[in-house]
Amino acid sequence: MRNIFGLFICISLLWSCTSVRDDTPILKFGIFADTQYADCPSENMRFYREALQKLDTCINCFNKENVQFTINLGDIIDRKNNDLNIIKSYLCRLNNEVYHITGNHDYKEVTDNSVLYRQLDMPSEYYWFKKGNWVFIMLNTNEVAAYANVNGTEKEQELTEMLDKIKQTGGKQGYRWNGGASRKQMEWLDHLLAECEGNKNNVLLFSYHPFYPFSEFTALNNVEILETISRYSCVKAVISGHHHAGAFGYYKGIPMITQEGMVETENQNAYSIVEITRDSILVRGYGRVPSRSFKYSNNQ
Repeated sequence: MRNIFGLFICISLLWSCTSVRDDTPILKFGIFADTQYADCPSENMRFYREALQKLDTCINCFNKENVQFTINLGDIIDRKNNDLNIIKSYLCRLNNEVYHITGNHDYKEVTDNSVLYRQLDMPSEYYWFKKGNWVFIMLNTNEVAAYANVNGTEKEQELTEMLDKIKQTGGKQGYRWNGGASRKQMEWLDHLLAECEGNKNNVLLFSYHPFYPFSEFTALNNVEILETISRYSCVKAVISGHHHAGAFGYYKGIPMITQEGMVETENQNAYSIVEITRDSILVRGYGRVPSRSFKYSNNQ
């Protein structure tokens, strides 16, 4: 009887250790979107000056929670390029690395896009990085856009083609504040996802413009992007900004999260911490951002 009891205890301890291990985050990182700081009065439910205090609260939370890195989903400023210096002085207080995506407002007063990418310490206009078996793909849906210095380049023709297609198909998103990914970027994305699939990597994809649910804020060529990423089982979720009200939906089983914008409310904040465990993605929302969780199949 003693041996049986001892065996029961060992099995219980093993189960307990396995359970803890499954719930322990493999990765833990912070996300914020659409800070849109500007030293100007509030208008149209956008509270520009209040963004600094909200960003400061967000940074303190990320430091307290010991996130491993932070992702900015774009529109970190609203109208003056020099305001980047103020925002970066706040971000310097983070105890971890920040990965940036640009938004449409970030291109204000910018005549050379490469200067903006250098200011944000971005290695390229679109890029990826790896943490363990997870690949983080940072798309640039501002690449083909009226505000992104495309005049006189081949991207100007791509923009015309995207807008014409939207008109022909009755799309909602043919506005000046939206952009898309170039053919070159789409080829890069397709190749990278095929490589991730072959290497049994898991992928999280980030974009300024959402792809789904369809709205007046989605990327200009969102359908093409959706068709590409939905071919690969390695893509576990897509997280975007731009639509300040936030949104959520599944596209062919892939969770599509649009994070709420920080600038949109006077006192209520908006940011999140994402924890990845062995079988789940957990989004812990703060302020207006709702909390969500998703199971995923592991490619390892």
